[in-house]
Amino acid sequence: MPDAKALLEKIEALPAERIAEIEDFVEFIAIREQERSLTRAATETSKSAFAAIWENPEDSVYDAA
Repeated sequence: MPDAKALLEKIEALPAERIAEIEDFVEFIAIREQERSLTRAATETSKSAFAAIWENPEDSVYDAA
């Protein structure tokens, strides 16, 4: 894992406008990660509901493909 203290020192050495860019980028990454987390949670939650639809004898011929 990268050294957070070293990263902070590098960021602090930058001009204010670059720090603002970094802050925007970090916010973007955080939002993207939150969206991915919600997507994973929704996928896990819906698995059992869809299993009854996807796992049936009528469609088993498609599973062999």
